[in-house]
This record gives sequence, structure tokens and C-alpha cells, in this order.
Amino acid sequence: MSEIRLDLKKQLKDLYNPSSKEIVVVDVPKINFLMIDGMGNPNTAREYKEAIEALYSVSYTIKFMIKKEKAIDYTVMPIEGLWWADDMTKFRTGEKAAWKWTSMIMQPEYVTTDLFKKALDQTQKKKNLPSLSKLRFQAFHEGLSAQIMHIGSFSSEGPIIERIHAFIKEKGYDLNGKHHEIYLSDPRKAAPEKMKTILRQPIKNPL
Repeated sequence: MSEIRLDLKKQLKDLYNPSSKEIVVVDVPKINFLMIDGMGNPNTAREYKEAIEALYSVSYTIKFMIKKEKAIDYTVMPIEGLWWADDMTKFRTGEKAAWKWTSMIMQPEYVTTDLFKKALDQTQKKKNLPSLSKLRFQAFHEGLSAQIMHIGSFSSEGPIIERIHAFIKEKGYDLNGKHHEIYLSDPRKAAPEKMKTILRQPIKNPL
């Protein structure tokens, strides 16, 4: 049986390769993710680092299981994050210790709950990762959203997020859901000014 190679980013290019020049509205379908919830500064919190390790470990286990069982290969998708705070003024002012987050990695359609459980069990037997017990497999339907590709450091996102919110208001929409970021660059390897991050905000038509 010949192997099939999938390019998930290319298949979903409207969602994973937007323009860096203009904000666009997309309709995000229901997609399956591995997810972990947490709280704290992503730059310093051990919980965040442990969540990323667990997400990648199980995602790669799933990838190799699908490659072996179905002869389908694909590149593991990037880390994504939903961000908010109970007091949103602390989110806007950058008080990161109060931030809450859901870190996640998109999974291809071949991944089922049973496959996830098998991959989780297999990973637990090989690695002692504290966050594996917090991991879940869940469908997420974001729907209408405004997004743009941000090229630059995380610390320079503020004005771009303000642009997105202004665009949403100008187009007659309301905010609807959590601030969403998709990390296309590895901050350990990419220069800060060249990092690519998709900034997305779900929206809705006002009542």
C-alpha cells in the first residue's frame, strides 16, 4: 500500500496562511483538537511548558499510529492558544500571571476518540509528563472570525489586535469568544522580528 502524504496547512490555507497586509473574515468549521487548559504567564509558568510537551508528545504518537495503520503521513500542526482573563483589564494591560489559556493542536479527520485514548495510553507508558492527565480530545467550532498574519515579536501584537477590534466594529460585528493565536514559528529558532503568528478573533452579527 502506497503512502499518502497530506499537507493540512495547504488544505486549510484560508485558516492557516492568511494575509499579513489585511484583516479578513473567515468561517472556521468544526475542527478536532487536543486541548489543555491552564493559567499563568506563558513565558515563566511551568504549567504552560508542561502543557506544550504533552500536546506535542501525544500529537506525534497519533501521527505515527496513523502512518502505521492507514499509510497516511502528515506534518503535526502548530500550537494554538485561546487567551483570556476573568478580569479582562488584566489581559489588556499585560498582567500575564492572571491570564488563562487553552493550548491546543489541530488533529486530522482520521483521529477518533478511541485512537486518542490509545495514543494517550501509549505516551503515558513511555513518558512521565505531568500534563498528560489534563489532555482532552474535543471538537471546537469557532465560526465567523476576523484574522490576520502578524509578523514580529509577541510583544508587538498590541497594535495589531487593536486593528482587528477596530475592523470588527467598523464592519458591524461584535466580539464573540476568546482571543486566538496560532504559532507558525518556533520562538527558539526564529528571530523575533520574523516570527509568524496568526491573530484571530471570533465575531458575531449583533442582535
